[in-house]
Amino acid sequence: MSRFAPYLGIVAALALGALLAVFSGGPSVSYAPERPAESASSTLSVLPGLILPPLSLPNLRPPEETEASAPAQPAPAPKKSSPPPASPAPAAPTAVSIPILPSFSGGNEALDEVAPVLRAALVNIICYVPAGSGLHSISGSGVFVDSKGIILTNAHIAQYFLLLGRKVSCTVRAGSPAIDRYEAALIYIPTAWLEENAEVLTQENPIGTGERDFAFLAVTRSATNEALSGSFPAIPLATTPPGTGTPVVIATYGAQFLESSQVQSFLFPTIVFGSVKDVFTFAVNTIDVLALGGSAAAQEGSSGGGVAGASGELVGTITTSTVEGTTDTRSLDAITASYIRAAYANETGEALDLLLAKPTAAAVADFAPKLPALEALITAQLP
Repeated sequence: MSRFAPYLGIVAALALGALLAVFSGGPSVSYAPERPAESASSTLSVLPGLILPPLSLPNLRPPEETEASAPAQPAPAPKKSSPPPASPAPAAPTAVSIPILPSFSGGNEALDEVAPVLRAALVNIICYVPAGSGLHSISGSGVFVDSKGIILTNAHIAQYFLLLGRKVSCTVRAGSPAIDRYEAALIYIPTAWLEENAEVLTQENPIGTGERDFAFLAVTRSATNEALSGSFPAIPLATTPPGTGTPVVIATYGAQFLESSQVQSFLFPTIVFGSVKDVFTFAVNTIDVLALGGSAAAQEGSSGGGVAGASGELVGTITTSTVEGTTDTRSLDAITASYIRAAYANETGEALDLLLAKPTAAAVADFAPKLPALEALITAQLP
């Protein structure tokens, strides 16, 4: 929080009592924080936001575990002396909300062409946790950024892959509705993010800015009987950020308004056309955060979703948002692809393109020795 000290005076001047509640640990998700305007010197600024958590799914278990745990019920023996039972009255139909699939008509011809590409690259990430672990199963989003099978998502989702040795299981899903497709492994998560946010794993309403909140996974095998494809639908990471007013398309697997059973069998992509409402920085004058305003994408489960521009590149990944009130009144933010490139280079001393160029098996093997130390950073916070 010390990096935001210069802005406390602005906060006080604007009398943002709700923001003070965030710092004091009070309720926060219903408040969309004001951000200071760009100064005359063109120095950008950013204030703490709300980490957009993956959708928490209490008591959700893998389908095979759920089926195995249900004891078989023997059919009751018929009573010879009883008359045939009367036919039961038909049950009232269950109301089901059928999602309307997007037609990709955003009023921008270039974005109309980009939207199906982004949608094809979109994935849903579900992680199941064992009962009594003190954690909840979760559902989040991610995007293929390389055709070899490399997925960009949030660190606060990918940290669950550090717990795979603790009976946690994670599956990458895709499609409309989303179904199990792949298994994956971590090939990068920022150590600095884990050190600064180790407690996020157990928090229901975590607070953060999205800084360093990214990670990369690599597909390792198929989760079905089908062999892995030699190429995955992907959208490349941009090298330059968009500015205020730039039209964009957003794709996520938002799931805040679904029941756990619907998330497992009835989860469809959310596609939104919008624009960059404002831009902010973690440094001095680089564009690191895109403010996207409120939309249907501003809901739990959208963490790790993608933001693409008319050039056909991924310009950002969703990290923070408010999650109360109607979705159009919320505040959704994404960190930029250019920021992700710079943050990766700062921590590793190498360009991100070197990681993306590796064969996925080599990337998984190279990162594997780091997993025990990284796991220890977050397991120290577990009950």
